[in-house]
Amino acid sequence: MKMIHCADLHLDSKMSANLSKEQAKERKHEILRTFVHIVEYAAANEVRAILIAGDLFDIRNVSAMARNYVREMIVGHPEIDFLYLKGNHDNDNFLPKLDEIPENLKLFEDTWTSYSYEDGKIVVSGLELSEKNQPYVYNSLVLDPNVFNIVTLHGQAGEYRGKNNAESISLANLRNKNIDYLALGHVHSYVSDKLDARGIYCYPGCPEGRGFDECGTKGFVVLDIDGDARRATTSFITCANRTLYTIPVDVTGVTSTNEAAMRIEEEINRQPYPTNSLVKIELTGGLNVECELNIDYLQELFARYFYFVKLEDSTGLLINYSDYEKDESLKGEFVRMVMNSDMDEEKKCEVIRCGIMALSGEEL
Repeated sequence: MKMIHCADLHLDSKMSANLSKEQAKERKHEILRTFVHIVEYAAANEVRAILIAGDLFDIRNVSAMARNYVREMIVGHPEIDFLYLKGNHDNDNFLPKLDEIPENLKLFEDTWTSYSYEDGKIVVSGLELSEKNQPYVYNSLVLDPNVFNIVTLHGQAGEYRGKNNAESISLANLRNKNIDYLALGHVHSYVSDKLDARGIYCYPGCPEGRGFDECGTKGFVVLDIDGDARRATTSFITCANRTLYTIPVDVTGVTSTNEAAMRIEEEINRQPYPTNSLVKIELTGGLNVECELNIDYLQELFARYFYFVKLEDSTGLLINYSDYEKDESLKGEFVRMVMNSDMDEEKKCEVIRCGIMALSGEEL
């Protein structure tokens, strides 16, 4: 039997942090199409069930379009079960709008709920975490050791459960519970590791990156389960419409915007980033105080390279204060005045750099 494990789709996310209004709208539609792609993949590859481990939606007031798309994909594929465990972003923002719950939409509650497949050889158990049920979550989980057990939860996994945190999952308390595959949601990067001698745990990550804290390859996990042998193979399937990258560029020692642009060009050419990507170019290293660096110009220059480009200046200043100790120019007087002020070192560097630019006739 094949099953898809996905999570954190965050449908209807506003996408307005970095993008233009038009791009934000386009990305919202692309994320919705990613959900459609997952269902179409399942239909084409004889997947019996899609397990959604939380945060199918992102906001409380879901648009009619997103709601209808999800309902129609579920109703339109009766051969596939959709096992939906709500996450911390879901907030009952979808189910109350349905006239009736489709027969193939399987839900979880705040107590352990289980669904069986392959004549009971494969069992999926899940629970929606809350502050109320945290005290008995682990002790109340009882699984048959003679079947293939999938357990699904949404939250941050660690060795110990954080106090008063409904989204905290204790891996220590889930060990030796006859779990073969612990299907998790909440972490937006793919993570998979041993749970104990019998099973593994897995975060599939979000299928589509939304911000630059979600860079890299995104997708979902396919389990191919042999119920008789109580084992499964897993495959990570990529599905994102676009990929996000952070590209660090060391510009130490450059003296001008043009030199910085050449450094950026060299770094971009080191690997074939797709032109439809979202890219953050992060400038690092140390610059001389008299370096002429126009971030706005660089932003405009490289904007045409990708779907979206963001320039971030994380450089520091290389200041040799002794060079200005006996400098009798206005520049030297300004640097000495700032050096003798009560500002912290980071602020001094910022003020000196702006002052040097102003004295040199550069735009601030």
